[in-house]
Amino acid sequence: MPRGLHFDIITIFPEMLDMYFRESILGRAQAAGLIHIAQHDLRQWSQDKHNTVDDRPFGGGAGMLLKPEPLFEAVDALKKPTSQVIYLSPDGELLSDALVKELSHQEHLILISGHYEGIDQRVRDHCVDREVSIGDYVLTNGTLPAAILVDAVSRQIPGVLGEEKSLTQDAFAANLLSFPQYTRPAEYRGYQVPEVLVSGNHEAIAAWRKEQQVQKTQDRRPDLLK
Repeated sequence: MPRGLHFDIITIFPEMLDMYFRESILGRAQAAGLIHIAQHDLRQWSQDKHNTVDDRPFGGGAGMLLKPEPLFEAVDALKKPTSQVIYLSPDGELLSDALVKELSHQEHLILISGHYEGIDQRVRDHCVDREVSIGDYVLTNGTLPAAILVDAVSRQIPGVLGEEKSLTQDAFAANLLSFPQYTRPAEYRGYQVPEVLVSGNHEAIAAWRKEQQVQKTQDRRPDLLK
């Protein structure tokens, strides 16, 4: 397997994110060999001529579940000794800055994108290493959450960002939210940029930014300060 972090996404909508992964930072990172992203249509591992990948849940209830056979076969086909299999699920552990950093040190992530009412529990019990949620809400399928995980993790890989300092001033770095930022012009419609930012005094600017981070975090996310 070539160097760089590999992402394999198992989904029934493999073309949904083609454009997103080809553009901007992720596109350049792939061209440079820093990351490798592949989407796989779950239907290629279906067990019948109709390419069926879902069925009704035992015991009744609304909706459909993704069947175990194609998911087991897909993971078996893609898995390497260094792989970690992640299922994107609303009831997984929350995708946090700490988790993103941890996952960026992996060599190979297989992401299972659920759909309908989710996937057969046997897949979760015997194929999945980790379940991850992007928030306390439910989407129509897990393809977009998989893309969000890929984006967040990729940014942590050295060389992916053009300005490595961007990581240190991100929101949630050191458990603080980001500080306010301004660009030219210094005055617009009577609204002025804070004087300290145009003062040229880098120590004063750093102190102002830290003060703003702490205050913003206290106001909006006091839980982070704990």
